[in-house]
Amino acid sequence: MEANPPVFDVEIQSFQTDVIERSKQVPIVLLFWTDQVAPAVETKNALERLAAQGAGKFAVGLSDVAVDQSLAQQLRVQGIPSIRVIRDGQLADQLEGPQSEAVLKEFIDRLTMSSGDLVRAELYRFVAEKNWEGALAVLQQAINDEPNNPALKVEWADVLVQQGDAEGARTVLATIPEDTEGRDRPTTRLELLEEAAGFGDVAEVEAAVAADEDNLEARYQAAVVLAVDGQFESALDHAMAILMRDREFREDAGRTTMVRILSLTEKGSDVAKRYRRKMFNFMH
Repeated sequence: MEANPPVFDVEIQSFQTDVIERSKQVPIVLLFWTDQVAPAVETKNALERLAAQGAGKFAVGLSDVAVDQSLAQQLRVQGIPSIRVIRDGQLADQLEGPQSEAVLKEFIDRLTMSSGDLVRAELYRFVAEKNWEGALAVLQQAINDEPNNPALKVEWADVLVQQGDAEGARTVLATIPEDTEGRDRPTTRLELLEEAAGFGDVAEVEAAVAADEDNLEARYQAAVVLAVDGQFESALDHAMAILMRDREFREDAGRTTMVRILSLTEKGSDVAKRYRRKMFNFMH
């Protein structure tokens, strides 16, 4: 029998060992269910699939209320299915009623994330919404907790640039060692922001390209301004057009601008993969 199975039946006699003690290593997701309730069976099946994919980051404990209701009563379970999470020997979270597998996966992802991953997930959600106040609040709290973490300062500088606070970003960047991983991202973003200041807004640079698609200076300005605006695919289109038309323009600006823009994209971005492939195929 497996020593620490990803899914196990919860028994009152071994609850202290199987749930409380084990929860000090990984979160235990307790499911109160019975095969007499179809949504409870579906929830059980979904949790079993997720546990099989979970690489031991959490375990699922099954309590069949048709067999024994004592644990459900102790944890004040009102309906079936019902989930209780035990972490570090304490009740940490709960989820009531039928849930889709996607909801369960998101719930478990939050449970198994490191504190750093949780900060990044919350931060990136605010950034995607362009909620700079929310993003900065998350970072401020994280930096208060870990004042010597340079990765958090990198994110702080990056948010300040995206907010348009070039001076604030420069101040933060000056406190980050130059060899810090990721520092080049806010540095590049700041350089593009400062360069874009003399180029006009998105509508103006796009109008200039529309008026003359062979005007490489107009395309360059459009690439920079669109990158600052977060429109990476359109920005890369313009930079790729420069690369394909004239490698000598602004000392190979098509290629170097693509590299700069690609450094701003999210890790694993489909847009980044596609344009890296286009650039590689053209140059080789």
